Amino acid sequence: MTAQSAAAVPAPVPVKDKPWLFRTYAGHSTASASNALYRGNLAKGQTGLSVAFDLPTQTGYDSDHELARGEVGKVGVPICHLGDMRALFADIPLEQMNTSMTINATAPWLLALYIAAAEEQGADIAALNGTVQNDIIKEYLSRGTYICPPAPSLRMITDVAAYTQKNLPKWNPMNVCSYHLQEAGATPEQELAFALATACAVLDDLKGKVPAKDFPDMVGRISFFVNAGIRFVTEMCKMRAFVDLWDEICLERYGVQDPKFRRFRYGVQVNSLGLTEQQPENNVYRILIESLAVTLSKNARARAVQLPAWNEALGLPRPWDQQWSLRMQQILAYESDLLEYDDLFDGNPAVDRKVNALKQGAREELAQIDAMGGAVAAIDYMKGRLVEANAERIARIESGETTVVGVNRWIETTPSPLTAGDGAIMVADPAAEADQIQRLTAWKAARNSAAIEAALIALRSAAQSGANIMPPSIICAKAGVTTGEWGATIRAAFGEYRAPTGVSRNPSNRTEGLEPIREAVQAVSAKLGRQLKFLVGKPGLDGHSNGAEQIAARARDCGMDIHYEGIRLTPSEIVDAAIEQKAHVVGLSILSGSHMPLITETLELMRANGLADIPLVVGGIIPEDDAAKLRAAGVAAVYTPKDFELNRIMMDIVVMVDQAPVAAE
Repeated sequence: MTAQSAAAVPAPVPVKDKPWLFRTYAGHSTASASNALYRGNLAKGQTGLSVAFDLPTQTGYDSDHELARGEVGKVGVPICHLGDMRALFADIPLEQMNTSMTINATAPWLLALYIAAAEEQGADIAALNGTVQNDIIKEYLSRGTYICPPAPSLRMITDVAAYTQKNLPKWNPMNVCSYHLQEAGATPEQELAFALATACAVLDDLKGKVPAKDFPDMVGRISFFVNAGIRFVTEMCKMRAFVDLWDEICLERYGVQDPKFRRFRYGVQVNSLGLTEQQPENNVYRILIESLAVTLSKNARARAVQLPAWNEALGLPRPWDQQWSLRMQQILAYESDLLEYDDLFDGNPAVDRKVNALKQGAREELAQIDAMGGAVAAIDYMKGRLVEANAERIARIESGETTVVGVNRWIETTPSPLTAGDGAIMVADPAAEADQIQRLTAWKAARNSAAIEAALIALRSAAQSGANIMPPSIICAKAGVTTGEWGATIRAAFGEYRAPTGVSRNPSNRTEGLEPIREAVQAVSAKLGRQLKFLVGKPGLDGHSNGAEQIAARARDCGMDIHYEGIRLTPSEIVDAAIEQKAHVVGLSILSGSHMPLITETLELMRANGLADIPLVVGGIIPEDDAAKLRAAGVAAVYTPKDFELNRIMMDIVVMVDQAPVAAE
C-alpha cells in the first residue's frame, strides 16, 4: 500500500454519545396540578421527572398541621397519602419512567407511596427506575428538612438501600447531595469532602445490611446530586476531581474491583443561589455557562441535568419559563456537536493542576472528618465551616472583590419586558391549601381505622426493634396512613432533633466597614441601658437558613446581643422568645413563599403581647406587591436578595431601634 493510499483511509466515525436525562424540578399547589405540569413537560421532550415536594411533606407533617400553615403547595407538591400519589402520577406509566424524588427525612415513606401507586398501575416493581435523594446529613448542614437525630436517620437511609437491593434493582437508593452545601457557602474542596464523607458514612453502615457479594453492586448504585456554579473552569475541574476521588475511595476503602461499580454517577441542578433578582434576564447566561461545566467534559458528564428557570429569584416560574430551560438542554445536546467527541480536557495542564489541587484540599478535609469519627460525628464542625465560608463569600461580594453583574457592578439597566405585566410571575393558587386540607379530611374519614392502627403499630415496632423500616411503611401506605401519621410515629420512636446553627457566640475577625456600626450599636445600647438585643427567627418549615445565619453572624460582629435558635419555629414560639429575651428588634427570614400568613400572624401576636413598639424586619424572596402590604401592616423593613450589603442592613436596624419608642424609655 502506498503512502498516498494509506493516507486516504477514512478515519473511524466516532460513536455519538446518548444525551443525559433532561429534567425540570417541578411540583406545586396540588397533586393534580403538578400532574398536568409533568405531562406537559414530558410532551415537550423532557425525558425524566424530578419531583419537588412541599415542606410539610418533606418534614413529615400533614397539610393540616399547625406548622404547615402557609407552607402547603408552596415549594413543591403536597403528598399526604396514597390518594395524592395516585393523582400525582395519573396517566404517567411509572414502569417506563425515570423519577427523581427530592425527599430526604421522609424518603422511606415517599418511596413506599410510590411503590404502592406503581403496584396499583400494574407495574413490575423490579422495573422501577429512579432515585430518592435520601441524604439526611446535608439536611443538618444546609437544608433543614430533617426529623430525627443523625443515628436513626442514617439507619433509615441504609434500610432503604438494603430494601432496594432485594426488591428494586434499578433504583438509586441514596443520592448524596452536595448541591445545598454549595448554596450554604461550601468551597469546592468542602463540597467534595463533605459529600464524599457522607457517602462513606452510608456505605459503612450499609455493609452489615447486605450480603458481602452484593456490596460492590450497592456501591455502584450510590449516586450524587451536585451544584455547578458560575466559575466554569473550577466547577468542571471539581467534577473531574469527584470522578477521581470516588474511584479512589471505592477501590481503596471498599475494595470494589469492577470499574463500572466505581463510576461516579451524578445528576445536577445548576446554581440557583447565583440567580439575581436584579436584571434577572442575565440569569439565562449564567444557567447556560453553569450547564457547560457538567456536560463538556465527557469523562465527568452528568447523567441527568435539571436547570432552574431564569426568574426563580423573583418567584415561582411559569410553565413557559421551565420550557425555556428545557430547550437550552435540548439545543446543547442535539444541535451542537458536543456528544460526538472524546473528552476535550484530557491532558490539559491547567485543568490537571486545578483538579490535583482540588483533590488535595478535599483529601485534607476528609482526613479531618475521619479523625473526628466520620460525617455523623463531624456535623457541628462541618456546619461551622459552611457558615464561615459563606460569610467570606458574601464579604467578597460586598467589597466588590467578587463581581456580580447587575448587582455590584453595571447596575444601570433598562426595565426588562420579560418581567412586565400581570402574569409575569406565577402565583400559587391561594385556594390550594384549603382544597388540600378538605381532601385530606375526607381521606381520613373514609379509612378503615383498625387497619390504620395495626399498620402504625407495626411501623413503630420495626423502628424500635431495628427491623427494616420499608416493609411496614409500604403496608402503611396501602392501608391509607398519612404522611403526618408516619412522621409522628417515627418521631415517637426516635425522638426529635435540633441541628446546630453554625453561628458561634464569638465574633469573627472581620472588621471591614464595621467600626461605624459598632459605635452606633454601643451608643444605642447606652440609651437602652443594656446591649441591643436582636432576635432572629425562622418561622414555618423553611429550612433555608443561610440568610438568617449570615444576618445573625454579622449582627454579632457588629456588637449586638443576638438570639438565634435555628429553623422551624411557630410564630408563637418566636414571640415567646422575644418576650423572654427582652428583644429590641425581631428579624424573620422566610424563603418558601409563605411570608404573608406567617409574618402577619407574628405581627398580630406581637401586638397582642405588648410588643407593638418593637421593630419587625423581614427578609426573603418577597415580591414588591407583598412587601408593600407588609410595610402597610406594620413591618418596619423588607429585604430581598437584591439587598446584599449586610452592613447597610445592620445600620438600618440600629436606626430603627434608636427611633423606636422603647429606645427612649
